[in-house]
Amino acid sequence: MQQLLFDWLGIDATTAISKPNRPTAPVPPAQAAPEVEASQAPPALDLHQALAPARFSHPQANRSIVLGDAHVAYAFRRGARRTIGLSVGPEGLTVAAPRWTPLAEVEALLRQKSRWVLDKLSQSRERGAAEALARIDWREGASVPFLGQPLVLRLDPRQRHGPGGAGAVRDGATLWLGLPQGAAPERLRDTTQAWLIGQARRLFAARLDHFAPQLGVRWQRLTLTAARTRWGSASADGSIRLNWRLIHLSEALIDYVAVHELAHLREMNHSARFWEHVGEVLPDYAQRRGTLKHERVPAW
Repeated sequence: MQQLLFDWLGIDATTAISKPNRPTAPVPPAQAAPEVEASQAPPALDLHQALAPARFSHPQANRSIVLGDAHVAYAFRRGARRTIGLSVGPEGLTVAAPRWTPLAEVEALLRQKSRWVLDKLSQSRERGAAEALARIDWREGASVPFLGQPLVLRLDPRQRHGPGGAGAVRDGATLWLGLPQGAAPERLRDTTQAWLIGQARRLFAARLDHFAPQLGVRWQRLTLTAARTRWGSASADGSIRLNWRLIHLSEALIDYVAVHELAHLREMNHSARFWEHVGEVLPDYAQRRGTLKHERVPAW
């Protein structure tokens, strides 16, 4: 079955490369982080801290190397493979090599790819910090983003805001959870998640129905996913997969992803014709796409 995947832009959890057989083009520099407002600026560092080299350490590190000004401790493994593989994930750098490869050759590749390695390690560290800030403290009064706006969680032991059972009912900017006072954080999380997924299924189906005629296509099935690295995907048989976490974002961004996937039912690629189809429905798609690249959603 032909299938096209839509990257969860800017949230790629793990990236891997293998030792090339020929020289490759230089890796472009990492995108600069947005400027921080003066009121949010971090405290000043003294000179020693400012000049201290970066350190990256994998929890299972058994080798280390200095790349540029950074000290990198990495997990090194040997196995039945033909090439040296480098991968950067949430824990750090992992290097896999054939059993017969000399360590000098492994370190030579690391130095050759040092810019790529340091860029990916820095991005992974920044991603982890952003996810830590996005974690929700599951208690009454916590807020959860819904369609781009905060939704405050309140407990409703007597079920005054809806039918009986541990459900949830939205009232403006408040989400009433049918749970007793003192309910465990896990119950708040699970009840909220179930409500959000239900909202996502209804809204996504409605938006697909709205845009499909404009693109001259018919979608056959909607599946919600919880992937960490994809916003959605489309298959040639008309199946659409959308990440339920999109419900945290604004309707404008949800519409962009819906149109993106529906347009793949016309063109299973990212050719100029594909983008023409997207632009016919959403003339400002480039702006929405740029915004989506920098969005972050809560870690569940």
